[in-house]
Amino acid sequence: MNRWQKIVTILIVLITPATQTIAQSNHAMRYYQAGSDHTIATTGITEQKAIAIAQQNFSGRVLTISHSQNTYRIKMLSRNGTVHIILINAADGAIISTH
Repeated sequence: MNRWQKIVTILIVLITPATQTIAQSNHAMRYYQAGSDHTIATTGITEQKAIAIAQQNFSGRVLTISHSQNTYRIKMLSRNGTVHIILINAADGAIISTH
């Protein structure tokens, strides 16, 4: 083995564990994200469903959506410039309140 082959071999040995660690980390992140999406879908409605419910009652553009304690809070901007805040039950999709 010449000098360059030894250097390349050493570099491969040093880089491989780091590459495997990064790949394992990425796999764990994908699993966590998939698990999170699955949990929301099986215990209630998704963000997309909450948005669809809000848009059935108010026409306009969704500005923000947030989820906390079994409630989706959707802020919408109507065509005439009015901001509406709709609270939707994340378990069953019922509208809790509108402002």
